Amino acid sequence: MFFYFASMGYNIYMINKTILIGIMIPFIGTIAGSACVFFMRDKLGKTVERALMGFAGGVMTAASIWSLIVPAIEQSADKGKLSFLPAVVGFWLGILFLLLLDNITPHLHRNAEQAEGPKSKLGRNTMMLLAVTLHNIPEGMAVGVVYAGLVAGSKEITIGGALALAIGIAIQNFPEGAIISMPLHAEGSTKVGAFMGGVLSGAVEPIGALVTILAAGNIIPLMPYLLSFAAGAMIYVVVEELIPEMSEGEHSNIGVVMFALGFTLMMALDVALG
Repeated sequence: MFFYFASMGYNIYMINKTILIGIMIPFIGTIAGSACVFFMRDKLGKTVERALMGFAGGVMTAASIWSLIVPAIEQSADKGKLSFLPAVVGFWLGILFLLLLDNITPHLHRNAEQAEGPKSKLGRNTMMLLAVTLHNIPEGMAVGVVYAGLVAGSKEITIGGALALAIGIAIQNFPEGAIISMPLHAEGSTKVGAFMGGVLSGAVEPIGALVTILAAGNIIPLMPYLLSFAAGAMIYVVVEELIPEMSEGEHSNIGVVMFALGFTLMMALDVALG
């Protein structure tokens, strides 16, 4: 009996450790990218920025499809020909949620002169941070929903698949962290301040993931909707911010090539680890 309970305790410990590592992996990517402000010149070139935005967009698009929408449809297989319906509903709810946040939160996109959202007296750097924080929310939700499904025993979600999503988002968070911290330094922040700004912009990811996981026991019936909700929110970010930035100016082909690279890398990760 003692060995039975000891084994149970060990298994729970290993599951909790796996989940903790999983939700922290994307945040570590942001921290590492933000640290580039200490080692690189003050400002990234336009070509590099376009390449990084394209890569991030490709990773997020592939993650939305293979890690979120496909499992959402598979979990609704009992609905027969209407198995797509929860994914469609959840996807649109994710789009509308990000649209709402975009309209009620004052924020400033990179390379933009005019802020979006309600009028505010916040400083330029603060609104730049809000823009990135706002668009990091879907990534935290995506990781949280997948690991919550893993905790709740969803058959369509595996440890490998959840890990693939976490690694994929961490990979795209690395250049994103650099693209946050370095412009902040160029705008007048100290290197330490710019680094901390980049780190804080990604802090919503593990927090959002943890909150979602804590509610895991109550969300199994809603899992297809939640998975596709996160996908819709991520696609909103890709189309609203990443694609325009990767296509900005002349010689935008690098953005397209890097988008394709990010897409295929994430697709390969999900299939290989899932």
